[in-house]
Amino acid sequence: MIKAGFIGAGGIARSHIFALSSLKYYYQDAPETRLVAVSTSTEKNRKDFAAAYGFEKSLPPDDFFKDPDIDTVYIFGPNRVHYEHLEKAVRMKSVKRVYIEKPLCSTLDEEEKTRKLVSENKHLKFQIGFQYLFMTPVREALKFWRSGALGKPVHFELKYFHGDYLQKAYRDKRTNRLTPAPDGGAMADLGSHVISILLAFLGNDLMTHGAIQSGDFPDVDRKSDLFSLVTLSDSKTGAAGTISASRIASGSGDLLSMDLYAENGSLHFTTRDPDYFEYFLEETGAHARVHTGSSFKGISSFPSGHVPPGWLRPMIHAHYIFLTESNNEACIPDIGHGLQVQRILRETAEKLRINSRL
Repeated sequence: MIKAGFIGAGGIARSHIFALSSLKYYYQDAPETRLVAVSTSTEKNRKDFAAAYGFEKSLPPDDFFKDPDIDTVYIFGPNRVHYEHLEKAVRMKSVKRVYIEKPLCSTLDEEEKTRKLVSENKHLKFQIGFQYLFMTPVREALKFWRSGALGKPVHFELKYFHGDYLQKAYRDKRTNRLTPAPDGGAMADLGSHVISILLAFLGNDLMTHGAIQSGDFPDVDRKSDLFSLVTLSDSKTGAAGTISASRIASGSGDLLSMDLYAENGSLHFTTRDPDYFEYFLEETGAHARVHTGSSFKGISSFPSGHVPPGWLRPMIHAHYIFLTESNNEACIPDIGHGLQVQRILRETAEKLRINSRL
């Protein structure tokens, strides 16, 4: 039995409790989960969350990290306290697993401390909240990419856009996300997902070369990027390209897209067409559109393999991978993966600060 504790009770925590509670409907071998405790610094928030979703206890943070009943900690608090909560979770004698929402941490010092912390606690299982790696078209596209059919990568473009921060009322509700990079901003919040995907496809040899930001509102710190674009290259293959993230892309909805161009063809995916990924082969001139639906082959295809995958479905699968011994995925976002994403976010933030002074 999994004995779970949540640190954080905001919107993302609600998404995760839905995913965790849904496991039994999708996977016959899903472990039984006991919701032991939820914690936030605000008493009302934690009590309301516990009552709404069936947690046995609502605890202040100091008591949460002393609770011997918890063996699986989910970290969903503000970005700036992710490392602090990770460190405290690792020190809990009863803990076996730690799940951390992205970003993993906020500073170079915290990156280095995280490496040390993980090396000293190799008996623990860690996973980072990059659920887009578990979307069916991304998983299937990654398998196809690794087949080598498209050859060596040449250039790439990935982006994640939405436009809600154009509205002042929306910004007012999310001021904690408008802190300077790498703790906050569009690249940390949205861009981290496409950085994660690019690392899965190209590996860990990515280097950042430049970054620029735009967008300006009187109520937003100018160091908090509302739109940012980063140029990168892969030192192993020589491929180069861009990653961009925007909170002010009017009319974009919630758009994530990936375009990879290689010597023998190209590969494309967009959340505007979430049932498919596409590829083109130079040798044959064939353009293929591969239907993936929501079939998680070998494990689950509930409710049916042909239904759209949606946003929450890969999150449910992420929890299954986290809580079981299943390791049949091409890329599982462990601490090493999270640290690589964090490195690129940090390097981007350093370059964004330089640009903001010009």
